[in-house]
Amino acid sequence: MKLELKNIKKSFGEKKVLTEVSLVAEGGKAFGLLGRNGAGKTTTIRILMDVFPADSGEILFDGKPLRDQHIGFGYLPEERGLYPKKKILDQLLYFAALKGMKQTESVKAIDYWLERLGMTEYRNKRLDTLSKGNQQKIQLITALAHNPQIVILDEPFSGLDPVNAMLLKEVVKEEIAKGKIVLFSSHQMNYIEEFCDSIAILNNGKAVLQGDLRDIKRHTSRDKLIIRSPEAGKIETAFAPFAEKQAEDELLLRLSSPEKKQQTMKELTEQFDIDEIRVFEPSLNDIFITYTNDSADPLQKN
Repeated sequence: MKLELKNIKKSFGEKKVLTEVSLVAEGGKAFGLLGRNGAGKTTTIRILMDVFPADSGEILFDGKPLRDQHIGFGYLPEERGLYPKKKILDQLLYFAALKGMKQTESVKAIDYWLERLGMTEYRNKRLDTLSKGNQQKIQLITALAHNPQIVILDEPFSGLDPVNAMLLKEVVKEEIAKGKIVLFSSHQMNYIEEFCDSIAILNNGKAVLQGDLRDIKRHTSRDKLIIRSPEAGKIETAFAPFAEKQAEDELLLRLSSPEKKQQTMKELTEQFDIDEIRVFEPSLNDIFITYTNDSADPLQKN
């Protein structure tokens, strides 16, 4: 399966929200949609789910217009949308019916997911008797019970304790293993790094960076070294002001250019007792800040 958004534009009045956004997400992989608040993530998701149309552009599923096909979406919104005073089973049946499921198949699917998420005992309870984490698991069932081809998770780990977060991780990995397209939208970069093969970073309505996450990291400027040494203090003094202490025996050394890497490593190993020296690989958080900081020097966005 392949989902493609091509040259999507959207304005609300005079305000341009999306400017020719193009994305590609594939089945069996997770795709991370990132951006600061107001970057256009929610608008992109709403256009994808046909909440409202784009002004121009197209959305394709396996090369054909998405709207011409019966594609199932599962959506876990950041702002939860269930009924606190209603019985859980009644709500789950209602949402399953909205997705076109017959009652016999929806009961079977709901009971499976209640058991899978450890929620069977709450089947006939009101939603407002549950903890926030358990309410979120009920919301997740509404997104998955109808077995959608495309799963969209908006801040899925927000408010979850470590045990429930681990359970949700297992469920997400199972959905990916089934070959589904899983889209993440989150500010929690550690989860994006853990799950996502590809990412797109939106800034001011544009996709300023996208592609395979490993390739993106590999092609960032390799002009920093991580050094671990019992003589970290001496190295910091010798290479001031380009050395920055990271831990008791660890330094980050900024090079004047990537070409200085081998020469600098040779100098360090000849002059100091070095336990480890390696090229610094930026985290997704580092990359995100670089590409969404409007005051950053664009020449540093390699």
